[in-house]
Amino acid sequence: MTINMKRCTLEDLSKLQEISYETFNETFKDQNSPENMNSYLERAFNLKQLETELSHTSSQFFFVYFRGEAAGYLKVNTNEAQTEEMGDETLEIERIYIRNKFQNHGLGKYLLNKALEIAMERNKKKIWLGVWEKNENAIAFYKKMRFVQTGAHSFYMGDEEQTDFIMTKILM
Repeated sequence: MTINMKRCTLEDLSKLQEISYETFNETFKDQNSPENMNSYLERAFNLKQLETELSHTSSQFFFVYFRGEAAGYLKVNTNEAQTEEMGDETLEIERIYIRNKFQNHGLGKYLLNKALEIAMERNKKKIWLGVWEKNENAIAFYKKMRFVQTGAHSFYMGDEEQTDFIMTKILM
């Protein structure tokens, strides 16, 4: 099994947008209205928004490649780039997005381990993420990776308020 990783740059914006649209749509389209999906996709993954995120000094994006093909990506945040105030001793995993055709090859775990490596290099004490309460597969994966639910916050899909569980892992 050949897995490689590459840090995303501004030259990768189109590919980043393509994978974002594809993976978010694959994962959530069946549970949300087309109007709310389109509204969210246009707001969250337009090129200007992705360029702003990619340029932020406290955020990092990494593509994961499986057998030479871009299979998904990881986005991590520290400091003020985190989507919730969690303090300087934490790292947020904002996105682990894997294309459907690359699911079940260990890529999610590979990206999670990269996030843990970054957190340890930066002497973070905790790593956290938000996951939709109805995304049972992701919740099960994070529990298996020893994350525990420590809270919840609102997430807006278009005009619909949804709940994300906040899951945290203490680092030793």
